[in-house]
Amino acid sequence: MPDPGRDGPRRVVITGCGAVTPVGLTVEEHWSSLLAGRSGIGLIERFDAGDLPVRIGAEVKGFDPGEYLERTVYRRLDVSTQYGVAAAVQAAEAAKLVIDPELAPKVGVYVGSSAGPAQLTWDTSIKLHERGPRGISPFFFATSGSESSAGEIALKLGAHGPAANMSTACATGATCIGEALRLIQLGVTDVMIAGGAEASVTRLNIAGAAASRALSRRNEEPERACRPFDRDRDGFVMGEGAGVVVLEEAEHARRRGAPILAELAGYGATTDAYHLTAPHPEGRGAKAAMRTALDGAGVAPSEVDYINAHGTGTALNDAAEAAAIRAVFGERAPQIPVSSTKSMTGHLISGAGAVELITAVMAIRDNVVPPTLNCDHPDDPGLNFVPHTAQQHRTDVVMSNSFGFGGHNAVLLARRWEGN
Repeated sequence: MPDPGRDGPRRVVITGCGAVTPVGLTVEEHWSSLLAGRSGIGLIERFDAGDLPVRIGAEVKGFDPGEYLERTVYRRLDVSTQYGVAAAVQAAEAAKLVIDPELAPKVGVYVGSSAGPAQLTWDTSIKLHERGPRGISPFFFATSGSESSAGEIALKLGAHGPAANMSTACATGATCIGEALRLIQLGVTDVMIAGGAEASVTRLNIAGAAASRALSRRNEEPERACRPFDRDRDGFVMGEGAGVVVLEEAEHARRRGAPILAELAGYGATTDAYHLTAPHPEGRGAKAAMRTALDGAGVAPSEVDYINAHGTGTALNDAAEAAAIRAVFGERAPQIPVSSTKSMTGHLISGAGAVELITAVMAIRDNVVPPTLNCDHPDDPGLNFVPHTAQQHRTDVVMSNSFGFGGHNAVLLARRWEGN
């Protein structure tokens, strides 16, 4: 392993962001919608959900894969992979990143998915049932793996370093970014394209999640269905989309004159080892992940200005996360704005952690934090969940929490880049 040097790990900065979400097809569209409190949750339109107990979701609308891929390419890909490639192209363009033959071996791709190409697999299964083996595309076997986004992004952008899918359920996007951070810190790569992509608003996924009682059943009022930290919550809303960031070693970014949006300074990863779906009731793993991220960044709890919460709108997750925030931040916890943008985007599953880190970086840029919609009667009224309306705050240090089924926890910490 390359020696990071006597001064410790190399510093890592974010130079580009890309996003495709239910509230915007670019980062700026997404961010503007969040600040305006616009919800992307509605009745499912992509397929007939009339016989399902849950008929709502957060779908991406108006996306054209032809803006990013040749028709012969995007036709063979699942929509989740299309979202991932689109977000990666946006991020590379924003970072002004050109991967030439000299740089290519030092550029890696960690873009993950836990559900994988779900719609492609579903559609192909139906074709096999209805038409037999002749109905199967010759591309299916090569494009149906969960590593599809990482491979297609490397192919599209010409990255020759390590490319992989890391799956940690709903923490996947944050895990991929955190592990990409470590590769740069250790000198394995100079640039990483990292994030998550998912397209889980499928008939099978909605039916399955509904059967597990994880989803909200407010079919008659979709925009009010996702209610993070509100005592009337009844489950999360399935969403879809992708978020990708370009991470670079700080000196590499400065040498090429790249735009630096923030420093990615800390990452914490833990596992509850407690229950298949429920978090530890005291937020044991979440607390440890938050403290690890703070320690890795050399940041005190008193310095954190905003927390983008995992905040799914499920009773157990919200209670455990609020308890963990109270434990880690102590007396200062009520002073820190804590918001869940899932109240507008729904839960993007593997895309959530990456999109929410990007959201937190936008909060640093603009010194404003997005709201939590539908938080009318918070379980913990002493915490500032930024109810209903965005708030102006000086935001230099941000934390983004991601927690997943199986007890996976990943926490990212970013701070304003001062150029020193």
